[in-house]
This record gives sequence, C-alpha cells and structure tokens, in this order.
Amino acid sequence: MYVNLLRCCRCTTTFSDAGMKSLFVFYSKTVISLKQHVYAVCIRRSHALSRLQFFQHTGGKLVNAGRQSSSAAAGAEKGEDSFFKWFLTLIPVATFGLGTWQVKRRQWKLELIDDLRRLTTAEPVALPTDPHELNTLEYRRVKVRGRYDHSRELYIMPRSPVDPEREAREAGSLSSSGEIGANVITPFHCVDLGITILVNRGYVPRQKMKPETRMKGQVDGEVEVVGIVRQTENRKPFVPNNDTQNNRWHYRDLDAMAQITGAEPIFIDADFASTIPGGPIGGQTRVTLRNEHMQYIMTWYGLCAATSYMWYAKFVKKIKI
Repeated sequence: MYVNLLRCCRCTTTFSDAGMKSLFVFYSKTVISLKQHVYAVCIRRSHALSRLQFFQHTGGKLVNAGRQSSSAAAGAEKGEDSFFKWFLTLIPVATFGLGTWQVKRRQWKLELIDDLRRLTTAEPVALPTDPHELNTLEYRRVKVRGRYDHSRELYIMPRSPVDPEREAREAGSLSSSGEIGANVITPFHCVDLGITILVNRGYVPRQKMKPETRMKGQVDGEVEVVGIVRQTENRKPFVPNNDTQNNRWHYRDLDAMAQITGAEPIFIDADFASTIPGGPIGGQTRVTLRNEHMQYIMTWYGLCAATSYMWYAKFVKKIKI
C-alpha cells in the first residue's frame, strides 16, 4: 500500500503592497473586459429586438421603438452587473476550496511520513524469497547473513551522502556541500537462503570508488547485514541511461543488475549500523518526502482573502478598483 502511495507522490506567497496593487490591477482589467464583452452582446440583442418590434402593432398603434430600446439597454446593463457580481464570487470560492484541499493533502502526507519512519525503524524480519511477498515489503527492514563478492561491484552515481540533519539545515539554500561520489552495490550470497542478492553497502566519495583505495572496508568472511528492501525504479526525465559496459549506473534497474552480476533481482540498502570501518557508509535510504503543502495552503487562502476583499469593495462598498 505504501509503495503505491509513494509512487503517486511525487513558495510561500506573501502579499506585499506591490503584490496587492498588481492583483487589484489584474482583477480590475478582468472585470472591465468581461463587462464590455457582455454589455456589447446585450446591446446588440436589444437593438435587434427593437427593430423587430418596430413592425409590430399594439391596439392599432406602432410601438415606440426608441423607448423600448432604451428600456432594454438599461435592463441589460442591470442584468450584466448582477451577472458579474455572482460570477466573480467563483474566484474566492475556488481558492478557498483549493486551500481546504491542501489542508487534507498535508495531513495525508504527514501520516505517510510517519508510516515510513515506523517501517524503517521497526525490528528487522527474515528476508523472504517469494517475489510477491517482496513486492509488499518496500522500506521494510530485513536481516540476512552471508558473504560479499567484491569482484562484481556496481556503482550508482552521481550520489551525495544522505545526511538528514545537514539537509534540514540547507533546506531552501542554493549552496550544497559539494560532496559527490557513488553508492557501491555488491552481490551478497545469503548462506541461510542459498541465493545471491544485491546489497547497497553505501556511499563512497569519488576518489574512493576503486576497491583498491579502500581495502580495509572489503570485508571477508560471513557478516550479518540489516537493510531496507528497495524495488526497481523507472528512469526519470533527464536522467541518463545506465551505462552497463562501463559500470556506471544512474538508477536502480534490478533486472539488468541481476543479469550482470548473476544475482537475484532482490535489492536492499544496508543500514548505517552495517558500516564497516574503511568501507562504504551505510544508511543511504532517503525516506524524507517533500512536504510543501503549508506553503500551498497559505497561497490559496491568501488569494481567497484578497479576492474576497476586492469583491466586497467592488459590489458592496462600490469602490472603483
């Protein structure tokens, strides 16, 4: 369920004096333009009606076409004002509805983030081998025991290290830490299950990508690894295709990775506790979702308040805007 929700997921507005003035000008031009259009239509209809009635008789006398034309024009103008009065209420009503919708969306997003945090901090379970069961376990912690095959490492790049505290500090900043490297994907033979899976051991800087530069982290023997189940991902727009010949991967393609390494299309992100001194830094699972709904709420409710005031000033207080 959470996987489907995640796949579906993917400025604060301040009303300064200049912004309000621009909004009033736009609102005024829109009202004037619509009024002129509708008024012209009404006048044409009234003139056509007067010409038609010119040839009609009531009680043997010709109808006064000029008087009826003036009366029709006055009625048309009054009807046109009433039409605009109620038509323009759609703007504050629509923006209020959008703001309320964003309130509900924000609550949904907060609940989803809490669910993800619970999943990624729950006690690990044994890794199932049934593909159907695995499809429902994304972001679930699992535990495996086995040996790494360092001779068939894959590299997903470019990547920056996951650091939630730093990312929170730099949120909204144009600057970045400048740390660029890769995630090291290593085949892992599970001794208890008798299969080989793919493990994202974690982040290494660019100068440490070659295994010979981090020999202390190339652990031998059996180790226990706790990780988070991940599924394959589709290539996003503007992301390059994977270069399998040069071992440069830009997104997780489990089928292609499994074919290259001879492993099963099962992928886990090793947690930070699985980090080995001198080796890749684990815990590279990003579980933070974008939550900008409060900014959208302020934007839509702010527009609702501004357009409501302009409607009041135009049609109740009769102030020219």
